[in-house]
Amino acid sequence: MFSVKPGLRHSVSEWSSNNQQLSADAQHERHVSAAIRQEGRSLRNQTRCKTIWDESDSSRRLSDRIWDVARWRDALESCAQKVDEEMEALTLSKERSEQNLAATAVPLEVSSECLTLREGRRGVELVVDPVDEQLKAEVELIERVQQVLQQHVNKAFEQLCVLQEARHQLTSDLQNKMDALDVDMSCLSLTVESPLISLKNNPTRIPSGSSSPQEWIQFSQYNVARAHEAMQASQQMREDMSLTRAQLQNELETQRRATEFALRKRNHHEERARDELEWQIRNTENEMSEMENDISGLDADLQAKSTNLKLAHTRLEIRTTRPGMDLCRDEVQFGLVAEVQQLEATITALKQKLSEAQHSLQKMKLYHARMLQDLSRKQEALSLEQRSMKTRNRLASASDKSPALVVPLMNSSGRSNLKLLAQ
Repeated sequence: MFSVKPGLRHSVSEWSSNNQQLSADAQHERHVSAAIRQEGRSLRNQTRCKTIWDESDSSRRLSDRIWDVARWRDALESCAQKVDEEMEALTLSKERSEQNLAATAVPLEVSSECLTLREGRRGVELVVDPVDEQLKAEVELIERVQQVLQQHVNKAFEQLCVLQEARHQLTSDLQNKMDALDVDMSCLSLTVESPLISLKNNPTRIPSGSSSPQEWIQFSQYNVARAHEAMQASQQMREDMSLTRAQLQNELETQRRATEFALRKRNHHEERARDELEWQIRNTENEMSEMENDISGLDADLQAKSTNLKLAHTRLEIRTTRPGMDLCRDEVQFGLVAEVQQLEATITALKQKLSEAQHSLQKMKLYHARMLQDLSRKQEALSLEQRSMKTRNRLASASDKSPALVVPLMNSSGRSNLKLLAQ
């Protein structure tokens, strides 16, 4: 007997069914595989086109973004350059105002010195004349001019600070734009063959501090608008400063001429008064000399008349010694008595006239002394007026010289090229 392998035995039909099942399953798997292969090929084609399109679209978006950023970069750079130019112009205008302010120091010193000199006048010469009024008006005008110019300088300094702040915002925004351009241009230059590309952790996250496109545009628009507003205010300020400087200069020149005219006119009047007083003194001295001669003549005549009176008195007294009937009131007696009376009246008249002459001489001496004193004061006052006129010559010499440059409070725009903020 043959040995039989142990295990389950299958029939021929089962064997045939198994073969058919295997064939059917293989055919089905091949069909499924073919379908998957077709779908894979289609997906590959679709995804390849989609990837190429998306990459091209991203590159286009990057190019458009680069163009937008570059346009704003150019606008910001142009605006910043205009701000620099306006800052330089405003700084120059401020320096001119500072120069004009410094130039008022000499006129104020001269006017104050003239007022001080004229305070040295004495007596009746210390009058409140048009020169005093003009000098005081000049001092007040110069002080007002200094106040106005100082206000302009302060306002210009504040406006320079505003322009500096606007420029800082522009340059900061411009720096960001240039950095963004570098980033986007670097992204645009990348390809699938670039060695620096790699997978990143969560690249689709939204970075903190991100802004919307509207906010991005509004931020740059605000910076440019703010800079334009500051430049317009600066231009208006420069125009106002220029106009004010011209007006103040005209006022100062007009007042200077009015003061010098009043000073020359007063000097002319004082010269005339001095010359008139000198003429009066000379005539008074001549009259005093003649009066002294006449007084000497009156005194001599008085002495002579006294001698004649003595003679008449002596004759009358001697004739009283005539004896008896010879003591007669004769014509001689009447004549001597009349002579004595005439001599006494003459002496009285001479004494009165001598007294009047002496009194007149004393009065003339008194007025002569007063005129000499007044002449001294007039000469002193005239000397002070002439010193004042010489002092004011410094104004002409100061105007001939160009004013010294004044160091500005700040040099905010001493730049030749646009410099970006260092980050």
